[in-house]
Amino acid sequence: MMLMLPTLRAGGFLKRGLLAAANVRAAHGHEGPVLPQVAGPGEPYYDLRVRPLPDVPYQTELSAEQKALKEKEKGSWKLLSNEEKAALYRIKFNRTYTEMNKKSNEWKTVMGGILTFIGFTGLIVWWQHIYVYPPKPHTLHDEWKAMQAQRMLDMRMGPVQGFSSKWDYEKKEWKK
Repeated sequence: MMLMLPTLRAGGFLKRGLLAAANVRAAHGHEGPVLPQVAGPGEPYYDLRVRPLPDVPYQTELSAEQKALKEKEKGSWKLLSNEEKAALYRIKFNRTYTEMNKKSNEWKTVMGGILTFIGFTGLIVWWQHIYVYPPKPHTLHDEWKAMQAQRMLDMRMGPVQGFSSKWDYEKKEWKK
């Protein structure tokens, strides 16, 4: 049983490899034509820079004038004017590649939204600082900190490596 497992696994890889090779050969025209994929009936139209040639035409329902233009398209293109060629292009595509690459001003809207959010957050923090948070405790005032430091020196707290080791008791000043 243990010897069969690697054999089965190798057989699966071999089958997949042969099928993949057959697909590649068929795609390159060695085993018959590869048909292009046709868009489904309800498939939407997309204008994307990465795919400038969509599968679905922009306008699917044509007016009588557009139908006549499509019939005229089947003839010689030398007989078509530039306006008619542009109209035929607009039946198939919504925008040109240049129009798709045109820079937009969307960054201004995004930056405005971000700055509005930051400003609103700042107002909330300011309001909380004034109305929500209690006043600072007396132990955070400078006078209290000075009294606390003096008390620690009087009690000689940490004489070897601590706070009072940095104080010169004879000169009454911090060591240099």
